Amino acid sequence: MTAVDKKTEIESKLDMVIAVGETIAVEFKLCGEGITADTYVTICSFLNRFGGDIYLGIDDDGTVIGMPPKAVTDVVKNFIKMVGNPEIISPTVYLVPEIIEYKDKQIVHVHVPPSSEVHSYKKTIYDRVDDANVKVTATGQIAALYIRKQNIFTEKKVYPYVQDEDLRFDLFPQIRQMAANRAKNHPWIKMSDAELIKSARLIGKDIETGKTGYNLAAVMLLGRDEVILSVSPAYRTDALLRRVNTDRYDDRKIVRTNLIESYDLLMGFAEKHLWDKFYLEKDVRINLRDAISREMLNNCLIHREMTSSYIAKFIIEKDRMLTENANRAVSGSVITLENFEPNPKNPIIASFFRNIGLADELGSGVRNLFHYVPRYSGKPPEFLDGDVFRIIVPLDDEYSFDANVTKGITASDTIKDTTNVGANVGVNVGVNVGVNRKDKILAAIKENNKITKKELADLLGVTERTIERDISMLKNENLIKRIGSDKSGHWETVN
Repeated sequence: MTAVDKKTEIESKLDMVIAVGETIAVEFKLCGEGITADTYVTICSFLNRFGGDIYLGIDDDGTVIGMPPKAVTDVVKNFIKMVGNPEIISPTVYLVPEIIEYKDKQIVHVHVPPSSEVHSYKKTIYDRVDDANVKVTATGQIAALYIRKQNIFTEKKVYPYVQDEDLRFDLFPQIRQMAANRAKNHPWIKMSDAELIKSARLIGKDIETGKTGYNLAAVMLLGRDEVILSVSPAYRTDALLRRVNTDRYDDRKIVRTNLIESYDLLMGFAEKHLWDKFYLEKDVRINLRDAISREMLNNCLIHREMTSSYIAKFIIEKDRMLTENANRAVSGSVITLENFEPNPKNPIIASFFRNIGLADELGSGVRNLFHYVPRYSGKPPEFLDGDVFRIIVPLDDEYSFDANVTKGITASDTIKDTTNVGANVGVNVGVNVGVNRKDKILAAIKENNKITKKELADLLGVTERTIERDISMLKNENLIKRIGSDKSGHWETVN
């Protein structure tokens, strides 16, 4: 590559950077009279987050002013001296500024790599949030920084004083049965409790003290409630329904037990408050509500930062549901199928969930949500990777993928979906509310006056929501009536 070609390539790259503007990893500094203090604040925040690039000689709005040619060399020398001064940046760093010729102007480019340390500028810690530098003073925020910098997973922390009586050994029969349901010859089936714990890597050794004991993963998976709270006092998951009373809640469940039973309790909350929509994929009927809730709650339980004081949440609103949990952020960006890279947060806990059939391989949850959510609500999910990880799933009670398919509309018409839609979804049974399906419902009720809405939905190949609308119309037309309660009553047809 010639010097001219190289200069053209550099200018082209810088054009792209300027076009995008300042981001979480890009900062422009004018530096007309030399490097100012806020430049070193940005360096500190970049070091504490994901790293980034600073361009000296460019205004905040992307206007290239350039650096005074006679001062550039001195500016670079002074910069290197400052970042190597422990009174300025602590711990000190070694950065190599690069002088760039850009359209007859000189720009100084400083690449700041992410650091394994927590850095401060003049004894104050800064973090990067979007395109701003934020002073970190709260103890919890500082702790989150150190957690993010750790080279080990906090789930491996050893608690040598946790004893057998502090764990729920009564869960082992259930665990073995779940493992057997996943794989007929699963090795855990014939293992003793002690062998299973060892196989699941729930015992570790503290390298600093040499002590061996149960690790944090064991406590979170199998610990008694009081033991879990003593290890992680802020640990809990708030499940909230906010459809009418949006300021507070319509229903609430506070879950503070082990991860296995937490999963069951939270899934029960989802089943109670979300529409049960079905979808045919390659002749297999998929319960979309359960499939989506499973992936959201698995992520919230498995991949959260257990030692954080941030309270995890599962919130159901009128037009969306979301999960929030403390997180060891990797990218700090919106996750898409194109940029998604699976990253284990708690590999021991994740492996345990896979062994008992509550989770699949790493990364499948994100792909499943991108696949199923458009079929449930007609819109894509959102994934926000930060110190708080958020999954947002839109809700539309009136949306029916079945009806859209019969109208020639697919998920790709409402969302750019890169997953395989699978086989043609052949739900062609009476989607119109016409006489055909009405007669079938009436015939089914005459044959079995205790038939449930779910059984009707399965019989006619439509969703329960569709059946509920049909039932309501049949009642309004005085063709059927309900005798007794929903649970123990029965239907009667009206002549």
